[in-house]
Amino acid sequence: MSGARTSRLTKLLLAAGFVFLYAPILSLMIYSFNESRLVTVWSGFSVKWYYELFQDKQLVSAAWVSVQVAFWTACAAVVLATLAAMAMTRMRNFPGKTLFGGLITAPLVMPEVITGLSILLLFVSMGPVIGIGEQRGMLTIWIAHVTFTMAYVTVVISSRLGELDRSLEEAAMDLGANRLKVFFVITLPIIAPALVAGWLLAFTLSLDDLVIASFASGPASTTLPMKVFSSVRLGVSPKINALATLMILVVMLAALIGWWLMSREEKRRQRDMQLALQEG
Repeated sequence: MSGARTSRLTKLLLAAGFVFLYAPILSLMIYSFNESRLVTVWSGFSVKWYYELFQDKQLVSAAWVSVQVAFWTACAAVVLATLAAMAMTRMRNFPGKTLFGGLITAPLVMPEVITGLSILLLFVSMGPVIGIGEQRGMLTIWIAHVTFTMAYVTVVISSRLGELDRSLEEAAMDLGANRLKVFFVITLPIIAPALVAGWLLAFTLSLDDLVIASFASGPASTTLPMKVFSSVRLGVSPKINALATLMILVVMLAALIGWWLMSREEKRRQRDMQLALQEG
């Protein structure tokens, strides 16, 4: 009896947690179809706010800037994080390894205000040297986002590399493959789920960032969080609800694609292992 009560209590707490997390999001999506300008008063079904959203060129432009920056940030973060993870997991002992690991993971515990301010000071002092100067925009936002998202992706990929069976790589090298071929043929397919997870994490963090982007951006570039933050101070517009609904759908679609890719890769890997065991 006590086990049944514990099971019911666990399910109840789980349901309460899901309601707490997703009820506000569901409410936002429902009120994006509200005809009234008041975002908390339902007056009928309408899609006019979606039409007005696409007529707002500034909001659409900010969303497009955020998507572009997030995409390229995720791609660069995965490449750099993979290199960093390989160095920390494959190169057991090299001078400065502890310092290198600390520098890689520092953004995890660093307040975003400090990170943003330090990046701003870097661009101000080094801008004329590297050709940026006062023209801060998408490039500087991208550099700033790669800097702090790479730390999160490195942790994800390092954990997967640490669990990787090294005997598979050693067997491939015994058969004549060089290290580069072993990485692309053996290591990369195995850690592909971690790469996808890291890419999605970096994309989400970049798309959501407000503080660091505020320091790194210039007057010619505005990201979506910055635009939304400046808009809600004057009152929440139903267009923001419509925009948030579209962004939620995009993120859900990206997550589903990532899950499908990882599931397919895992099934293929298990099938290859079974075939190898049968042949052996």
